[in-house]
Amino acid sequence: MIALTLIQILQVLLNVLWWIIMVQFVLSLLIVFNVINTSNNFVSSLHYGLDRLTEPLYRPLRRILPNISGIDLAPLVVLIVIRILDSVILPNIAMSLLANGAV
Repeated sequence: MIALTLIQILQVLLNVLWWIIMVQFVLSLLIVFNVINTSNNFVSSLHYGLDRLTEPLYRPLRRILPNISGIDLAPLVVLIVIRILDSVILPNIAMSLLANGAV
């Protein structure tokens, strides 16, 4: 029972991380296209905070991924990994635990 609860907590945390990355993406687009301005303290703080949360995930991937004309593929790779974990790996672990009676 504890293992399934931990898997559910991990799925919730992955979902929160998914939304953090999506908000960061939209905020970055709004900043790049000058819809919102980083001179606003709230926007600047939000952008800085989101960068601090996601940079540890992106940094190792940026070293590996090729530089494609200034397009950062690291967020896309992280989102794909999150979906694979959430949709494939964690449910398979939960089913394995249930089948083996280890719950």
